[in-house]
Amino acid sequence: MMAMRIYNTLTKSKETFEPMVPGQVKIYVCGPTVYDSCHVGHARSVVVFDVVVRYLRAMDYQVTYVRNFTDVDDKIINRANTVGMDAGQLAEKYISEFHRDMDALNVMRPDREPRVTEHIKDIIDIVKTLVDQKSAYLADGDVFYAVETFKDYGKLSGRKLTDMVAGSRVEINENKRNPFDFVLWKAAKPGEPSWPSPWGEGRPGWHIECSAMSSRFLGETFDIHGGGKDLIFPHHENEIAQSEAAHGRPFARYWMHNGFVNIDNEKMSKSLNNFLMVKDILESYHPESVRLFLLSSHYRSPIDFSDQNLKESEKALDKIYGVLKRLDQEAGLADADGAAATGNYWLAFCNAMDDDFNTAKGVGILFNLVKEANRILDEDKRSPKAKGALVTLMTDLMQMARILGILQRPWHSFFEKRADSQLRNLAISAEAIDLLVAERAAARKNKDWKRADEIRNQLEEIGIILEDKDDGTHWKVAT
Repeated sequence: MMAMRIYNTLTKSKETFEPMVPGQVKIYVCGPTVYDSCHVGHARSVVVFDVVVRYLRAMDYQVTYVRNFTDVDDKIINRANTVGMDAGQLAEKYISEFHRDMDALNVMRPDREPRVTEHIKDIIDIVKTLVDQKSAYLADGDVFYAVETFKDYGKLSGRKLTDMVAGSRVEINENKRNPFDFVLWKAAKPGEPSWPSPWGEGRPGWHIECSAMSSRFLGETFDIHGGGKDLIFPHHENEIAQSEAAHGRPFARYWMHNGFVNIDNEKMSKSLNNFLMVKDILESYHPESVRLFLLSSHYRSPIDFSDQNLKESEKALDKIYGVLKRLDQEAGLADADGAAATGNYWLAFCNAMDDDFNTAKGVGILFNLVKEANRILDEDKRSPKAKGALVTLMTDLMQMARILGILQRPWHSFFEKRADSQLRNLAISAEAIDLLVAERAAARKNKDWKRADEIRNQLEEIGIILEDKDDGTHWKVAT
């Protein structure tokens, strides 16, 4: 197997991954600001890093994974005021909703999920260090970081202070010495959450939170920092500046950023009002098909979310569960879960994942495995040689599925739920279909071919396909 390589945003190149401590990996990923429901852009980042962690653990790394919640922020306060709710209660509501959505998508909980409000002291301590060493200054109750004091400012994004023009997401404030100075501590305003500090009552700025929480749980230098591409500047750039100034050492060694989600070929944005919420998507699509869609492109590439693409993912998921069904029913391989994967498909999958976590290529390898398993089942499933090959394929399939976070339910349960969902859109129940299938079986037994054909045609017209097999007639909803 090849050495693991990761594209590092900091160096703009793929690098061989060498953790600080052999066999151990420390990862921090920026979590959501909890003022609204979770959208598909959030889901992509969370699912991407869920798979990164799953794969690293499968490769026997001891992983410590931290993902935060920003639970005090201007957006939360403004939304709470709009809906007439306490800011803390609003944050709690959306944290619960986030967990519900991510649990549905089979996302593992991180080892730590710190909240900003739980780490005010850690934040104040870092701000105090920055003020004491003249990297930050006090202005009318606010504390600002002085970007000009950090000579490497811009090294992540590739921007230079001398070339920058104040613009998007740069807070204009007459108390700043430089337009790109950013707030570390905000003076309290009436009716807003606040905490005591050396500079008076106030609350943290956005960027300082992640520096405090990551160093609290992972140390002043750690292995991987992740998040969406939209966080490269200014959020992650500012994290580097304040953390490295405060601690006098490198912050994160590898920076990973996932690409954007487009909606029907348009960028997802508030101005277009095309944010798709996870809870709404899951009303129409199986959560594993959503995961499969999110992982079918390389994590650094943009992806286009559309009904057509989700339907293709549902068909793809049906094929994967379909081969699982055949391996059980036709080859007697009910369960290979927990067995060690050793086959060529697994090795090819690992090579894809070792190349900057290329899940797009990995998913392609999985489908090559499905095709190979179906070929053997069609041609030669009863020979001893075929049986051994199918056992290896089954083991490889289940190990890949564990990394990708799919095949989490028995195949019969999946197809029952799938059929129930599809039948809701048809004018017939499963019980009615079973009665017609039984009537058709009786007609065939009595050589009443006309009636048997009438029933088949009747079901086909409403979208039900019949399959006559050695063990009887099976039906499925046409896709």
